Amino acid sequence: MSHDKKSEPVLIYDTTLRDGTQGENICFTAEEKIRIAEKLDDIGVHYIEGGWPGSNPRDMQFFNMAKKMSFSNAKLAAFGATRRPNIAPEDDQNLKALIASKAPVVTIFGKSWDLHVEKVMKNNLEENLAMIRESVRFLKTADREVVYDAEHFFDGFRENQDYALKTLKAAIQGGADFIVLCDTNGGTLTFDIEGTMKAVKKSLRKLSHSTPSGYKCKIGIHVHDDCGLAVANSITAVRSGACMVHGTINGYGERCGNADLTAIIPILSLKMGRPCISSENLEKLRKLSRFVSETANMTPLNSRPFVGKSAFAHKGGIHVSAIMKLPRAYEHIKPELVGNKRRVLISDLAGKSNIEYKAKELGVDLDGKGNDSRKIISEIKRLEQEGYQFEAAGGSFKILMDKFTGKFKPLFELKSFRVTVEKNKDRPCSSHAMIKIAVAGKEEITAAEGNGPVSALDNALRKALGNFFSKLDGMHLVDFKVRVMDGRDGTSAKVRVLIDSRDNEKIWSTIGVSSDIIEASWQALMDSFHYKLTNDKQDA
Repeated sequence: MSHDKKSEPVLIYDTTLRDGTQGENICFTAEEKIRIAEKLDDIGVHYIEGGWPGSNPRDMQFFNMAKKMSFSNAKLAAFGATRRPNIAPEDDQNLKALIASKAPVVTIFGKSWDLHVEKVMKNNLEENLAMIRESVRFLKTADREVVYDAEHFFDGFRENQDYALKTLKAAIQGGADFIVLCDTNGGTLTFDIEGTMKAVKKSLRKLSHSTPSGYKCKIGIHVHDDCGLAVANSITAVRSGACMVHGTINGYGERCGNADLTAIIPILSLKMGRPCISSENLEKLRKLSRFVSETANMTPLNSRPFVGKSAFAHKGGIHVSAIMKLPRAYEHIKPELVGNKRRVLISDLAGKSNIEYKAKELGVDLDGKGNDSRKIISEIKRLEQEGYQFEAAGGSFKILMDKFTGKFKPLFELKSFRVTVEKNKDRPCSSHAMIKIAVAGKEEITAAEGNGPVSALDNALRKALGNFFSKLDGMHLVDFKVRVMDGRDGTSAKVRVLIDSRDNEKIWSTIGVSSDIIEASWQALMDSFHYKLTNDKQDA
């Protein structure tokens, strides 16, 4: 059988809601799991593993809520273990909870590595085989599609090939629909995946020939990323005959994580021609990645392939010059195919092409107005030498470009501000700010408190501007970062402040640099408000 046939579909099995939650600092409520499940179904994954209903109240709540849902594309899977040693399957509370979940698919794991059977579980090898066979058969009798996860299979196969294959045979004798080979410790290398898959397929072919009905079991792959090879190992397994791939969105999972479906899906679809989700749904991939990150309260990884903010970011002038002529010269796919977009960064590595591309992107016209992009580059490089970093501050860069081209007209002017921080013996610090600004010749003085001096200054400025501009209610700060430029200067060192702000439609970043943290914060804060007000005025 050829493993590169483009007609052969690959089934995507998502375990973000179960395996993903085992990642450090990741925890979803039952309601959040429902929302993620809806997004996974919408993008077209084939299986959604909702959790282990026999292990905790949250997962039981999720499955109770899921009973009222109707999935358009995905089948819901409940996860659990084989029966406990020396009891009947119908007496095992875990298996009964799996049936009670009403999930149409049940995934159970069993031990493939004799070390785990004898040394960890203190069980015997024959009883372990019976546990696998009888548990699968019990679930099939209950009319469930059964996915059998052969836990620690690659380690078990490496140390005791004969027994590891017997565990697969036991699952097949029970009637499993899928046999999923698991690299639970994440230590298997890619070339070992290929060799093991070949041996497993040969063994399963012999078994199917000896089965009266000619029963054939399909193979899946479930790997972890402890060697940084989870995606490569998953792809190799598909090339070697696996038709189901397990993974999580963003690779979240225990220790170093699981195989990242945000990389596997586009590789299968765009690089290997193996259908798994539609091209229309593929365009939703970046939004799904960000949604899961936000729900998990995890900072999105900019360097994540395909869906990361930096995946199609270009900084070097030669690169930008090339993509302006022919994007595929430096891009392996069109970013829009996965819902991403091309970004051109502005830094001291920028060339004339960077400035012209960025100006066009921001709607700044450099042509025919006597504006020399080379002079702009020179000024930007001077500012970056002082500590500015415009690649991370698109809002400030837009204002800077408008200043260069004479388009910037400040909508407010600072007259003065004062910030005080008060500390009493038994109370935490409190911060107060007073600010005087001028708008169209009219002065306004206001005061406000805040959780820290920058928060107080932000509140005071917002309060003052609110008397002149009506659309500031929907704007708020979402991130505040401070970076010391050179720690050798101690408390007199320059600092770089980056502020992320958002309204109902977009997020923008601004920057300030000074040896005084309040001054640097004011610069970034002022740019943030100017960016918001200028864009509102243009949209009006």
